[in-house]
Amino acid sequence: MLSETELLYRIALQKLPNLGDASAKKLIDRIGSAEAIFKQKENSLLKIDGIGLHKIKYLNDSSYLDEAEKELHYIQTNKIDVSTFDEKEGYPSLLKHCLDGPILLFKRGNIDIQNKKIISIVGTRKITSYGMQFCKQLIADLAVLNPVIVSGFAYGVDITAQKAAIEHNLQTIGCLAHGLDQLYPKAHAKYAPDIEKNGGFITDFCSDDSFDRNNFLKRNRIIAGISEATIVIESADKGGSLVTADIANSYNREVFAVPGRTTDKLSLGCNNLIKKHQAKLITSAADLIYHLNWDIEAKPVQQTQLFVELNETEQKIADKLQEVGKCELDQLSLHTEIPTYQLASLLLNLELKGVVKPLPGKQFELIN
Repeated sequence: MLSETELLYRIALQKLPNLGDASAKKLIDRIGSAEAIFKQKENSLLKIDGIGLHKIKYLNDSSYLDEAEKELHYIQTNKIDVSTFDEKEGYPSLLKHCLDGPILLFKRGNIDIQNKKIISIVGTRKITSYGMQFCKQLIADLAVLNPVIVSGFAYGVDITAQKAAIEHNLQTIGCLAHGLDQLYPKAHAKYAPDIEKNGGFITDFCSDDSFDRNNFLKRNRIIAGISEATIVIESADKGGSLVTADIANSYNREVFAVPGRTTDKLSLGCNNLIKKHQAKLITSAADLIYHLNWDIEAKPVQQTQLFVELNETEQKIADKLQEVGKCELDQLSLHTEIPTYQLASLLLNLELKGVVKPLPGKQFELIN
């Protein structure tokens, strides 16, 4: 745990213009502490590879320490949780592997993401009924796996995902592009208590940082870096969610995109991601589970019809698999006359009930 003095100096270090998180972490690693960096001679710092004069020229400007003192007072007064990149617990483990991950994260709420399945969901602020329906169904189908849902608390896809997480009692985290002294947009403040009850808000911006549009782009690296996968549900041909997808790709994380009609403007971004092999196509929760290799423990069933309660449609699928044996998703769709997108969701439910099991090549088989 950081001492109060070291936290003060790390806040100041994070505030310095030109330095950047990667260089700040390099300096802490080489010098030993943020406090020592501020007291180190300039010539010694310049001997470190990649550290030029433009990166450290503000170290002697006392105004940044003055600002850090005010922020430290704000943190202590408002009981803000702070985690730093080199601590064993508290700081998101996946974000530790990102070179430009923040040296400090400020958190509010009840966030617990250690050893959890974490996904980020992003997309347009002008979500359509198609995107809203997909988002809600995706989270409903994933709920049994208890994933953490991360997003940006913005209009559209973001808040749809976070409200769906609340509905299914899943932990959800809002990554903010400003300090914890405010909430943007203000219209979403009514959701904050539920989010903080099971999840919360994180940011690397201090309470006195100016609110700027560029902050959203910087915030996106946390959304991409904190999770196993980023899912883009709807996007025009340009937008912040595509930037998040690009960052996630640079971190070697999985990226998924929901396909849409070629004539739909808000599907252009997703379709292009898929076309350029920058994202995997996702039509249901089953696709995500398959590609992330998330295990679903099957329940042993000897006679499906006797021991598991199935609705009429599920029974139809089970009967067909009993008849044909192993079957690929598209073929099963033809056999049962159930659209592929709907069938994938139904198969996931059957998998969770221990009735079917997935096989390589998007094949499925009845568990006997």
